[in-house]
Amino acid sequence: MKKTLMFDALREATDEEMDKDKRVLVIGEDVGHYGGSYKVTKGLHAKYGDLRVLDTPIAENSFTGMAIGAAMTGLRPIVEGMNMSFLLLAFNQISNNAGMLRYTSGGNFKIPIVIRGPGGVGRQLGAEHSQRLETYFQAIPGLKIVACSTPYNAKGLLKAAIRDNNPVIFFEHVLLYNLQEDIPLEEYVLPLDKAEVVKRGLDLTIITYSRMRHHVMQAVDILVQEGYNPEVIDLISLKPLDIKTIAESIKKTHLVIIVEECMKTAGIAAELIAQINEQVFDELDAPVVRLSSQDIPTPYNGKLEQATVIHPQQIIEAVKRLVKLKA
Repeated sequence: MKKTLMFDALREATDEEMDKDKRVLVIGEDVGHYGGSYKVTKGLHAKYGDLRVLDTPIAENSFTGMAIGAAMTGLRPIVEGMNMSFLLLAFNQISNNAGMLRYTSGGNFKIPIVIRGPGGVGRQLGAEHSQRLETYFQAIPGLKIVACSTPYNAKGLLKAAIRDNNPVIFFEHVLLYNLQEDIPLEEYVLPLDKAEVVKRGLDLTIITYSRMRHHVMQAVDILVQEGYNPEVIDLISLKPLDIKTIAESIKKTHLVIIVEECMKTAGIAAELIAQINEQVFDELDAPVVRLSSQDIPTPYNGKLEQATVIHPQQIIEAVKRLVKLKA
């Protein structure tokens, strides 16, 4: 095991896959000589050269379209969005091309492309740089969507995404890049479609993903000291949702809280509640509670920005209310 920062874990995954497979390449703004805005591609240009670590103009629709074309010819491109919000400029390429070409070509083309980069609410990055785009892409057929949350799962999931023959949208949170954790020295790969049961418990199920996993665990540490015993699930896979793991937990606890940084209206929690109601409604002892961000553009002002997202104290209060209601 070795202590590794998340951005280093992502860099190691990219480097290992590029070394193993000459078809893997990186495309994006400042990914080459500069090493990426968050240093995920640091040192790769010196090792692999211009053709495999390609600096592009500021033209997301163009280089994303080029990467999709490269994938159609058999290459395995990794597109880095300097900020995932910028990839709204490539929404047409991601939806009409990446998501649909395998189907519309009758299976003649595979689209083995990873589109990755930082997103989420940072620290005073402003509204346009603080967007959570997971539900924008969730409605697109043909995509897989992953949200990493630790250095360990970041590395294992990125390696799996690079090897997958389908387009994968890979969300990293801008505030988690400096998160440090022991990860194995030997190679490992994690499944793209499985949730992680972070903590076993009996009182209720807390479902979360990305940065909110850490807010949830801060709350859980306090709750456990007060005698509560929640179960915590990190979704990891946002599309498809691992409803099997979620259903097994609900059949045990019968109470659910969903904690997300996504907007409340039409967010990940909204889709998850729909699937829970369809599949395990009779197991619920109370309606599902969702704790989501405010439905407003993220303010630049630091205090207002903090007020838009969920914090551990709100999670603690929601757990106590729900458990008390059941009692």
